[in-house]
Amino acid sequence: MKNERQNKILEIIQKEDIDTQEMLLDRLERMGITCTQATISRDIKQLHLIKEPVGRGKYRYAISIHRNSLNVADKLRTIFRESITSIDYAENIVVIKTMAGLASAAAAAIDGMHITYMVGSLAGDDTALLVMRDKESAAVFSEEIKDMLK
Repeated sequence: MKNERQNKILEIIQKEDIDTQEMLLDRLERMGITCTQATISRDIKQLHLIKEPVGRGKYRYAISIHRNSLNVADKLRTIFRESITSIDYAENIVVIKTMAGLASAAAAAIDGMHITYMVGSLAGDDTALLVMRDKESAAVFSEEIKDMLK
């Protein structure tokens, strides 16, 4: 139901200039999809929709050009929250402890982030080692991951 509704929202905003949640709600109801304004609001956030100008002081909902990277960031947070049990660093090495069998997935996700200050990663069963360019980079990255885990 949610996926269908969100797909319809994307379809509607690509065909029409929709500038309010009420207009979107009306279009969905015409298609036989009943929901609340609060649901529409959540969908807009989850779909990473933005309002873009269309001229003469008017706006319309549109798909953010950053949508894919935002969705990747959400997926990374989920992977990290589900798999990482602890993170620490010493000098320029970051040590990530995970649940058994998940270190490779965590390291692959981090590799996919294309972090410029990371030299490389090595993963075992429940531990991943990240080699950073310097101690400061290791400290900053460790804190970023700890924040992501909260």
